[in-house]
Amino acid sequence: MGGDNSAPLQDWIENTPEAVVFSTHTGSGPLPRIPNVDIISVMLLRDPVARIRSAYRFERKQVADTWGAKLAKDHDLAGYVEARLARKGDRQCRNFQTGRLASLVPGPAPELERAILGMNQLSVLGLVEDFNGSLQRLRAKMLPHFPDFVAQNIKANTTQAKPESEEDPHLTRRLLEANIYDRAVWQSAMDRFQST
Repeated sequence: MGGDNSAPLQDWIENTPEAVVFSTHTGSGPLPRIPNVDIISVMLLRDPVARIRSAYRFERKQVADTWGAKLAKDHDLAGYVEARLARKGDRQCRNFQTGRLASLVPGPAPELERAILGMNQLSVLGLVEDFNGSLQRLRAKMLPHFPDFVAQNIKANTTQAKPESEEDPHLTRRLLEANIYDRAVWQSAMDRFQST
């Protein structure tokens, strides 16, 4: 996953005082603590199997020369998944969300335990499957700082999924086995928001 990059993230924030919002898909490690700076951290979780399928479709059409984009263009979903699972240290298809959340809470505790703790350190935890609810939670956190903040659900950067009937049951089982922790983290978030 690339390790802790909290220090470069902190430098980026401190060295760009005119900026109001920062966005990163590659942030990993504890959230920086910067005097006089309020960090509103946001993470949207997704069903891990749906996330991997979506990432594959994105990389397949992405105009990029990355290893993942080349892999997606050269293989079907099953080949892409198997290659990523075989690659040492590649978390794209193996408990990716758990790894990101656990990185917020370094230490010797098991990764799943740290991931659950990490969920509680975020300012806004959301679900792709409950995007509008996630936007409402984001708006509630933003309003004290930005009273005119409006959260809108605009469809962009989306891909169409195959119908469930066309999905390979063997591949689905393989993904479920490789993402047991991600399923637990995602289900924990689903339970949290269904009870509110």
